[in-house]
Amino acid sequence: MREFWVTSGHHLAQRTAQGRMLVTPELLLAYLARPELLPPPEACDAERALYAALRDDPLRQVPQAAVDGMKDADARENWAFFLRYRDMLVAAPSIEDAYLQLVTSKRIDLPPLFLDQMTHIILRNALDDCTDPFVLRGAELFFRAQRASLQGGALMLADLELVEEHEKSVAQARHTSPLFAMMNEDPLSNLDVMDQDNAWTYWSRSDANSMVMNLGGSADARAGLARAIEAWIAHLLRTRVSAQAIPAIRDDDWRWFTGLDSEGTSIGNAMWHGEAIEPERAARVAALFRLDFADRSRMLERVRGKPAYLILAMTKEHTIRMKPQNLVTGLPLVAVAGAGAQ
Repeated sequence: MREFWVTSGHHLAQRTAQGRMLVTPELLLAYLARPELLPPPEACDAERALYAALRDDPLRQVPQAAVDGMKDADARENWAFFLRYRDMLVAAPSIEDAYLQLVTSKRIDLPPLFLDQMTHIILRNALDDCTDPFVLRGAELFFRAQRASLQGGALMLADLELVEEHEKSVAQARHTSPLFAMMNEDPLSNLDVMDQDNAWTYWSRSDANSMVMNLGGSADARAGLARAIEAWIAHLLRTRVSAQAIPAIRDDDWRWFTGLDSEGTSIGNAMWHGEAIEPERAARVAALFRLDFADRSRMLERVRGKPAYLILAMTKEHTIRMKPQNLVTGLPLVAVAGAGAQ
């Protein structure tokens, strides 16, 4: 099988007999190498000592005093978050189980970055045998924010971090060369839009997140995201579903929806209560999906036999920040009933 998403760290984890991922000292060492945890030049002796101790033994018990002794408040907070995250991963039967425990708890008390990193490695495991680059590009939405824009009348999604880096470089260039800046203002100008002709190149640059997703104009792109949704639900909830992109919700008796992000949830709630949706807000809907469940016995009785609808939307700033935990807590399943979409 072709390799992809090496930055997820999946090759440093172990796979259980049930097909789930176990945290290892090697995976924790990779976390310690991330820039968020590397002690800066101005770090105090207490922070450097803790970092060195964990590099020596990433599973060692850390007394609270080791964190409290750091001079910088931000450093104390960062290390408290990491140690809480590490202990949660180590205590859980698998990374997947740790994720489920976290997102179904009353309060997620970790920064979104940790949730994205968990999603990344879990999806890498769930899609281990995937051979379709369109599915993998669609799956990037689960753990990387996107900037939406119109190109040729179609909605395009580009990696937000890459777009912001481009905008920053253009802003800097504008001070030194206005002509250069004018020629390079389009953040998509240096990125390839994925299509059937170039999709094969995804394998060599999957960790660069550098391909634009033609969500509005490509049936392959929408189907790829649908397949990623199916794989995520099947892997985490052991529930087989069928997801299908649809142009609109045409169902006089629709009984359930799940927002795939905060904006999608807000728009769905307004629709559910019969509120009028102004055109500008309706235009923020990026994609709609119909979700059908293979095992109806797992569904809430009032929804049994009916589909659920998924709403993906963008913010006023044309940003999409998908919340894949809503595909755990926000589905009409008996096992997770009452958790609600966030």
